[in-house]
Amino acid sequence: MTQNPIPVEDLLADLPAVRPVDPAEVAARREGGGCLVVLDDDPTGTQTVADVPVLTTWGVDDLRWALTPGGTCFVLTNTRSLSAADADARNREVLDALARAADAEQVDFVVASRSDSTLRGHFPRETDVIARELAERGRPVDGVVIVPAFPSAGRFTIDAVHWARTPEGVLPAGRTEFARDATFGYRSSDLREWVEEKSGGAVAAEDVLAVTLTDLRVGGPERVAELLSDVRGGRAVVVDAACDDDLRVLALALLEVESRGTRLLYRVGPAFVRSRAGQAGAPPLSRNALRAMGAADGHGLIAVGSHVGLTTSQLDGLRELGGVTELELDVTKLLDACTRDDHVAEVADAAARSLEGADVVVRTSRTLVTGDAPDASLAIARAVSAGLVDTVRAAVEARRPAFVVAKGGITSSDIATDGLDVRRAVVRGTMLPGIISLWQAVSGEFAGLPYVVFPGNVGDRSALADVVAALRTTC
Repeated sequence: MTQNPIPVEDLLADLPAVRPVDPAEVAARREGGGCLVVLDDDPTGTQTVADVPVLTTWGVDDLRWALTPGGTCFVLTNTRSLSAADADARNREVLDALARAADAEQVDFVVASRSDSTLRGHFPRETDVIARELAERGRPVDGVVIVPAFPSAGRFTIDAVHWARTPEGVLPAGRTEFARDATFGYRSSDLREWVEEKSGGAVAAEDVLAVTLTDLRVGGPERVAELLSDVRGGRAVVVDAACDDDLRVLALALLEVESRGTRLLYRVGPAFVRSRAGQAGAPPLSRNALRAMGAADGHGLIAVGSHVGLTTSQLDGLRELGGVTELELDVTKLLDACTRDDHVAEVADAAARSLEGADVVVRTSRTLVTGDAPDASLAIARAVSAGLVDTVRAAVEARRPAFVVAKGGITSSDIATDGLDVRRAVVRGTMLPGIISLWQAVSGEFAGLPYVVFPGNVGDRSALADVVAALRTTC
C-alpha cells in the first residue's frame, strides 16, 4: 500500500461506472417508514443535511418532538469527548428514552451511530452497547453496517481500504494525522483489519463482510440486498463508496432488506445520513437565506478549539481576510486551578469589548497538550474545552454577537449545549457544500442566532475565511 499521497484522480480512475440514483427515489422508498435516529458522537454529523431537527438533550418529550414517520433526526450524544465508561452510560440512557418516546408516538425507528469519517471514536464499544440495548427491547441486530466514506470531504472507501484527502493528495487513512490521535489512534486502513484491530481481535478480519464498488455499481441494489439478507448475529459489514450515488444505491438496498425484517445498526460518517435520508446535496445557504434568519447587526464570535494542522492553516487564511481581533486562551493557564478563572474572565471581557468593532476569534494556544494515556488526553481535552466554553458564555452574555462559529467537534458540542444553552434546534443547511452546517435554536435566550458547526478536519485553507465572509454579508 502506498506510503506517499497520490492524486485523487489516480485513486478514482478505472473504477466501474457510477450507477446514478435520484435522491427522490430513496425518499419515496422510505416514506411512512421508520425514523432514522442519528446518535451523533459530536455535532459535526449534521453537515450534509437540511431542515432536520437536532437535539442536544434526550428527554422523552424532546425525542417525541423530533420523531416523525419516515423522517430523520439527530441526537447529539457527544460521546467522542467522553471516557468509554461514560459513553456507555450515555448511550444506554439515550436508547432507553428513545424506546419510550417511540412507543408513545407509535413510530418505528432505525439507529445510526454517526462518528468520524477519519475513523476516530469509541468503536466497536459504542455499537456493541447500542446493539445490546436494542436486543433487550426486542430489536436484536442482525448486522452492523460500517460506512465512513464522505466523498465531498475527500474520504473514500475502495476495496475496503479507507482513504483520506490531504493537501498533498489522498492517503490510506492509517497513514494520516488522524490515525495518530492521542485517544482514538489506529494503524489499519483496510476496514476489515480496522475492525479486527479496534475489537482487539474479537472480530477477525476474514469474518467481516465487504460490499464492494462492483457490488454497488454493477450489481446494484438487488445484489447488495442479496448480500445483506443473509447477515445475522450482529455481523460487521464494511461498504465501499466513492461518490454519493454509491451511498444511495446502498440506501435502497438497506431499505429493501429492512422491509423484509432484517434489523441493521449503522456506524457511519456524515454522507451516509444524507443518502439514507433521501436528501439531495443542497447548495450553500444564500445571502438572502442567511439574512432571513434574522441575524443581529454587528460582529461575530469564532471559537477555535481544534488542534489539527488543517485548523491552524485555516486560522492563517482567516487572518489574511482581515477584520478580526484574535484572543488566545493559554492552555497551561486553563489547566492550572490557580490561574484558570482569572484567565477566562480576562479573555471573555476582552472578547465582549472587541465585538463592538470587529469579528473576534477566541482560540486555544496551538501547542497540543496530551496525557500519558488515552483517558488522560481526553480529560485534558475536556478541561480545555470547558475553559473555552466558559469564555464564550461570559462573552456572549455580555454582548450578543451577530453569529457564532465553533471550530472543532468537542468545541462545537460544548458551546452549543453549555455556552448557548441550545436544547432543540433545526439544521438549516450548509455554509460550504456538504461539510459545514448552520443551526438555529428554536427556543431559549439565543433562539434564532446563526450557529455554525465547523469540524476540525474538513475544508481547505480558505474555508474558515469563506464562512466568516459569507456571514458578514448578512449583518
